[in-house]
Amino acid sequence: MKKFPFLLLFILSVSVKVQAQDIKELGLMLENYEYPYLVSFYHFNAQKHAYKMAYMYIQPGQNNGKTVTLLHGKNFNGAYWETTIDALVKEGFNVLVPDQLSFGKSSKPQDFQYTFQQLAKNTKGLIDSLGIKETTILGHSMGGMLATRFALMYPEITKNLVLVNPIGLEDWKLKVPYQSVNDWYKNEIGKTYEDIKNYQKESYYDRQWNKDYAKWAKLLAGWTLNKDYDRIAWNAALTYDMIFTQPVVYEFSEITVPTLLIIGTRDRTALGKNLVSKQVKSTMGLYEKLGKTTQQKIPNAQLVEIPNTGHLPHIEAFDKFIHPLLNYLKK
Repeated sequence: MKKFPFLLLFILSVSVKVQAQDIKELGLMLENYEYPYLVSFYHFNAQKHAYKMAYMYIQPGQNNGKTVTLLHGKNFNGAYWETTIDALVKEGFNVLVPDQLSFGKSSKPQDFQYTFQQLAKNTKGLIDSLGIKETTILGHSMGGMLATRFALMYPEITKNLVLVNPIGLEDWKLKVPYQSVNDWYKNEIGKTYEDIKNYQKESYYDRQWNKDYAKWAKLLAGWTLNKDYDRIAWNAALTYDMIFTQPVVYEFSEITVPTLLIIGTRDRTALGKNLVSKQVKSTMGLYEKLGKTTQQKIPNAQLVEIPNTGHLPHIEAFDKFIHPLLNYLKK
């Protein structure tokens, strides 16, 4: 009987090692991770430094002359749009997919003052550099907050605004105690694959899990093995602060461009849920309600609800996501 604990520890140790071996260390700029399409770089200066912004720009031979720009969420990069890109290109759309500063293959600043205005300006510079005069701006999760800010700043080039389970549909400052950048950093620096997986299972997929979901969790976990992970964690903390302190929810009524909301109604994503009581937590991230209230705030907005779907409709329920999107873009 005395040997059993040692046997259990040995089994657990082997299990942890197998999981660790399954996580590939990734370069700071994802140099050793292949994207689905050719990656180019837009070079620009901001806040006294030179940076480069990675992007994919796909132009099909049979071209309908319309462009869609896809903006990724906080825990992702442009690569997770692969099936969406394929479907749009098949229908003749040009597709632009940037990695925002500090995400994916883009530069990882040593220090940076992150604002949605700055990220929108960077994105506008990229669009201008490619000679694009008009584009649909589609944003998911944090990308939805950025897409909203972009449409408010640059309505003249925003043909349509599409928000896919955007965050920022409620002001978390009203319910969640303020966390400093150092607090966010401490939370990020200690993350493991299991932490990332468990968060995404609970918040994104309602405790479901499969290899398609694991792929993106492993991508984040691969960075934790990098010797410069502290820089990635610090940038993540800065962007958490940006999200928390720069809500767009009060400006939805100012949007002037045609808007489509695509909402997976099972989504429960909300920043800071772990910092409040169970009672308060139960009132946060209720997307079956948030989608409807947001539609009412945005003038002439259309709402497509996808039942029994969480935070990533384009990953979890692609057919139910892409068909209404294409119908809307073809009008």
